[in-house]
Amino acid sequence: MATDETKLSLKLLIDTKAKKVLFAEVEKDFVDFLFHILTLPVGVVTKLLTEKGMKGCLHNIYESVENMSDTYIQSKDMILKPECPYRISLVPLQLLNDVPIQRVVYNCTDKCAYATDDPSAKCPNCQWQAMTRMMRYVAPPIEKGVYPAKGGFVQNVMRYMVMDDLVVKPVSAISTITGLNKYFNVMNVDFLQEEMVEFGKEEALKLLKSSFESKAVLTSVFMSSVRLKTELVCQ
Repeated sequence: MATDETKLSLKLLIDTKAKKVLFAEVEKDFVDFLFHILTLPVGVVTKLLTEKGMKGCLHNIYESVENMSDTYIQSKDMILKPECPYRISLVPLQLLNDVPIQRVVYNCTDKCAYATDDPSAKCPNCQWQAMTRMMRYVAPPIEKGVYPAKGGFVQNVMRYMVMDDLVVKPVSAISTITGLNKYFNVMNVDFLQEEMVEFGKEEALKLLKSSFESKAVLTSVFMSSVRLKTELVCQ
């Protein structure tokens, strides 16, 4: 599992003539990271990308909440710091260090059957008493077979292909060979180059941002740092 100090390794297949990444051959951890993006609350994604120059208007909504006085808004943290539905231990890349991962619920007494995630709520069973008694939510255990032993979302049984537009498929030698011609229009394998690259927090944020703006995500993240064979020959 990756941490902020370590990085994942990806093998890129690059078309040096077109100067683009065709696909990446990756391990389970990278696919787990990609699938985890779909579980992130919109508020978390907006916060992560605001400093990266996020396009569109979502960041304006985020800043409106952030700048609004508590006089006018009831639960600012519920909007700006929403809980992530999956525990960090299942995520291969630690992008969300400041996002709460342990749910807190409230009730009014230890004998009350009602609970809420908003301490300003009033109990409907106790004369509308304020529900401010904090309780810790305990997630149910992961059942055997629901996740593989290592956690995450995909099985650790093979390597995976991630296309430039982030389509994910299990690696298949036959589909790779036929796909070079059919999908990538590669007629001359001499223009192909394999390149090992590292994928850490900075690259993850670039990928997240690019996924909202482009259909050539891997190219936009990695091509600027790759030395092409044609460039080396010309030196």
